[in-house]
Amino acid sequence: MNVIRPDKIDGTEAELDTDLAAVSEVEAGIRDFVRNDIAYLRRPNAAATAEAAIDADAAVNSVTSLIQRVAGTSLSEIENLISELEGLRELLHAEGQRVQREIASYAQLSQAAMKSTRAIAENVTMWKRAADGLRNG
Repeated sequence: MNVIRPDKIDGTEAELDTDLAAVSEVEAGIRDFVRNDIAYLRRPNAAATAEAAIDADAAVNSVTSLIQRVAGTSLSEIENLISELEGLRELLHAEGQRVQREIASYAQLSQAAMKSTRAIAENVTMWKRAADGLRNG
């Protein structure tokens, strides 16, 4: 069965303890159900009673094993999903930083273009005044 590492999931150890307690409670409920279900098969003599108890324990162990396999598969899938989500989070974080750098670069380029345009406009205005002065003069 896979072990959930507390550092790999968002949550507290109390949640893990609660989950483990719930699993134990389900297993105990299944054990009780199986024992009660096969109680009618028990015979009054000691050998039959012991045999029925062994059968009940075998059934309980079988059900417990099945639950552990199913839970183990689910936990494995959840751990894989968490790993994938963490990878996506890192990718999105890196892409966010890249976009911020590009926006800053475009902002600098835009400011430089505005300064150049302003300088060109001022030079054109000076040339126009000088040309008007030559015509009037």
